[in-house]
Amino acid sequence: MNTLIRAVRPWGQALSDVTLASGEAGGVEAGGKITAVEPHDPSRVIPGDVTVVEGRGRLLLPSFSDVHVHLDSTRIGLPFREHTGGPGVWTMMMNDRQNWRNAEVPLQDRVNDTLGRMIARGTTRVRSYAQVDVDCRLERFDAVAAAKEKFAAQASVDIIAFPQAGLLLEEGTVELMEEALKAGANVMGGIDPCSLDRDPARHLDIVFGLAEKYQVPIDIHLHEPGELGVFSTDLVLERTRALGMQGKVTMSHAYQLGSVNEATTRRLIDAFAELDVSLASVAPAAAGQLPIPLLTEAGVRLGLGEDGQRDYWSPYGNTDMLDRTWQLAFTHGFRKDELIEHCLAIATVGGASILDPGATRLKDSAHRPGVEVGDPAELLLVDGETVASTVMDRGKDRTVIHAGRVVADQLDLV
Repeated sequence: MNTLIRAVRPWGQALSDVTLASGEAGGVEAGGKITAVEPHDPSRVIPGDVTVVEGRGRLLLPSFSDVHVHLDSTRIGLPFREHTGGPGVWTMMMNDRQNWRNAEVPLQDRVNDTLGRMIARGTTRVRSYAQVDVDCRLERFDAVAAAKEKFAAQASVDIIAFPQAGLLLEEGTVELMEEALKAGANVMGGIDPCSLDRDPARHLDIVFGLAEKYQVPIDIHLHEPGELGVFSTDLVLERTRALGMQGKVTMSHAYQLGSVNEATTRRLIDAFAELDVSLASVAPAAAGQLPIPLLTEAGVRLGLGEDGQRDYWSPYGNTDMLDRTWQLAFTHGFRKDELIEHCLAIATVGGASILDPGATRLKDSAHRPGVEVGDPAELLLVDGETVASTVMDRGKDRTVIHAGRVVADQLDLV
């Protein structure tokens, strides 16, 4: 069945009527596409077998792609608790390990509720971490996998098998990671090869070896600062080139890769572009980040994610990628409308190109794809005068479309 979205403004432009072909449950691959974008015609005769969605002059945007979220550690919807984590990845991880089982509701309920809230606010494409270690084994992976299945008709979810405690520090971790990949994890994770495992060659040998064995892409969590982060990144780039993994590697966080010097910044951006290594940001308030406009102009795929959401690591995050888009613009000091809008393009189409390297890629800070004929019918209707004002105001009048079908309206699932 077709859907007509009547009287909307694609990326804030002229009032239009947009026709969608719905896909089967399971997503865009089944046929959920935009089939027509025409000037709005109030007198248009609509066939009886067409579902009508009233745009009411709202903006039409691509839906959000959250490419860095930890669904398995969420406390969204639970009572606010005092933050008890200490400094450093290992200390924070141990704090999480001591507390995650003792929440007020079971893990599965927390994961389901958080993913449902994300969808209701406009996210229909997700890449979630699932922690795998000797403490939780596959329990957290299983919870994310169950949520993926529960919401399969409302969002597409990729799962990263994530060694939050490293790969080498606790015996049995590597075997558990392989179990997760056999069970359906479709991304291989890594983390801080130097500062956590303290054996970057062995760590990356395992990451790339399992990715190659199970034919999955790679996502490296990199918190390492300055020159140490650049050193680890160079090792990742070296393996990407040697193993022909172009287009299959994402560096997440990596928030100090631009802090060494201008020559290193330029070299890394050029290498990311050459090897098609993508970057996933969570919009941190950190100096030394690689500059967004230069990354886009070089052809580097850049996406956005919410990271942990009010969990045992941080009190921040609220399931709303429009808020995180505001944070991306704010932490980079953007004031021009074009750059604020570009942050929204990163949070939507940019992330989609990380999940699917064959998808449309952002060309520059003025490029606004995702709402044209042939594009996936992954869409968000939201109120706002302009795109930039929508990022500033974070409107609540939202309708969310996945695979050509309305899956949420007014912040509630349908």
